[in-house]
Amino acid sequence: MRETVQAEVMMSFLVSEELSFRIPVELRYEACDPYAVRLTFHLPGDAPVTWAFGRELLIDGVGRPCGEGDVRVAPSGPELLGDVLIRLQVGGDQAMFRSSTAPIIAFLDRTDKLVPLGQEAALADFDTHLDEALDRILAEEQSAG
Repeated sequence: MRETVQAEVMMSFLVSEELSFRIPVELRYEACDPYAVRLTFHLPGDAPVTWAFGRELLIDGVGRPCGEGDVRVAPSGPELLGDVLIRLQVGGDQAMFRSSTAPIIAFLDRTDKLVPLGQEAALADFDTHLDEALDRILAEEQSAG
């Protein structure tokens, strides 16, 4: 059984201080991978790009700056339920997105109803996922060799 929470949110892709445009972003959470959220960005003229990162990072980032490295999430200002900024970085390249906080909180609330925060370990079956991944790798090696 695969239980999923999905939402589509319009975000601003901040190209520069002077240029931004709105894009649809799919937010997805699956009970079978209870620690992660996935955001799929639908950039015009490009294939969709999906980023997966910790649900807790998104939860914390709504209220205060969080994250190190490739993913950082922070409120855009001091106002309650204003906007949230999501910065994604690969090497020297980065992309910045701005979203209203309300739909992010609504999505996170639905994920918490599916898998309450702090109870992820009861659902995480890492051994099964590891076995499945190893089986796929071995099958690819055998078909290539």
